[in-house]
Amino acid sequence: MSHPMLASANHDETAEQLFVRDLQTWLYTEVEPHERQIAEQLDPGLSHNSRAEAVFEALHAEPAFLGWSNLRRTTQELLWDSVWNCVDRQAGALDAKAAEAGELGSLSLDPDFTVPAYLADSHVHLMPGGYGSDTEGVRQGALMDRGGAVYMLGRNGGFLNDGRGKAVAAHLATCYPDFAPEKLVELGCGVGSSVIPVANLYPGAQSYAVDVGASVLRYAHARAAHLGADIHFVQDDAERTRFEDGSFDLVFTAAVMHETSPEAIRRIIAESHRLLRKGGVAVHLEVPVKYETLDLWSQVIAGVERDYNNEPAWQEATSADYAALLREAGFEDCRIGFQDAVFGPDLSASTFGTESKGVFLSWFVASGRK
Repeated sequence: MSHPMLASANHDETAEQLFVRDLQTWLYTEVEPHERQIAEQLDPGLSHNSRAEAVFEALHAEPAFLGWSNLRRTTQELLWDSVWNCVDRQAGALDAKAAEAGELGSLSLDPDFTVPAYLADSHVHLMPGGYGSDTEGVRQGALMDRGGAVYMLGRNGGFLNDGRGKAVAAHLATCYPDFAPEKLVELGCGVGSSVIPVANLYPGAQSYAVDVGASVLRYAHARAAHLGADIHFVQDDAERTRFEDGSFDLVFTAAVMHETSPEAIRRIIAESHRLLRKGGVAVHLEVPVKYETLDLWSQVIAGVERDYNNEPAWQEATSADYAALLREAGFEDCRIGFQDAVFGPDLSASTFGTESKGVFLSWFVASGRK
């Protein structure tokens, strides 16, 4: 399934994007096992987290690792280049579609807004301009939406990119079955792909979504309106929004923490508590790994993501003690675990437990009540 705002690729653009996708798959499945072997041979046998950092540093003297990591980054740059050309070719048509989306929901932009430094100075995932770019029209959002579908090989809900939002909805339906929020907000909404499944779970609720980039939010609003979703999009900082205390019954994030900073993780969780009314629920979804439980190579990959894919807080987000952070912020009834991914309309098929089934098969979730 797709939607009217998604940039369409012509024959040559499709071929190029599929080539980059297949090249990345080859690097991950055929070449990466050899890099893993090299890393294991360099293992100093230490029993703490500095072991992975020591191996990561030693790998930089290995030509095979240097070549592989360079190709890994280059293919990511090729992906964004191919998607940008596709988006730029039809930028005028996408802006026209946005203008035709109607007035469902709303869009509130702040011309004086300052993007947090960790986003302003970092093209996360190597996406040109990052999330905070004020590119004219809806181009940045269109780049993010189509690029995300290609980058994740369709495993996050295909061209709707809504797999994470469905997992949040499934967690709420599973762990808080009697919960009926009247007002909800997603912090760090991107193109709005995650807020729609949650809004659909609670059709009577007022739904809001916050992010830092004007272009991304223009796109998100048009995208939601074309899909018939009544969402209010606001340009704001998830660490400290303009909303008053106790404004919402539900606050959630979907794979936001690893793209912020160690300090921002704590602040966003505290902000989610401030925004909630008594009895409200916060849900924070992240990638389905815990750093301390990973094998050596997976910890090395965390360093690769951090240094070569512009994921500034990858290690911190996957090693944070979310139960402690939730309690520190004032939450009760905290639930920490893994929610199954949702691949169809039936949320009840998704279960919540203590074991991860793997990337794109599960999502790490930390939730609590105020």
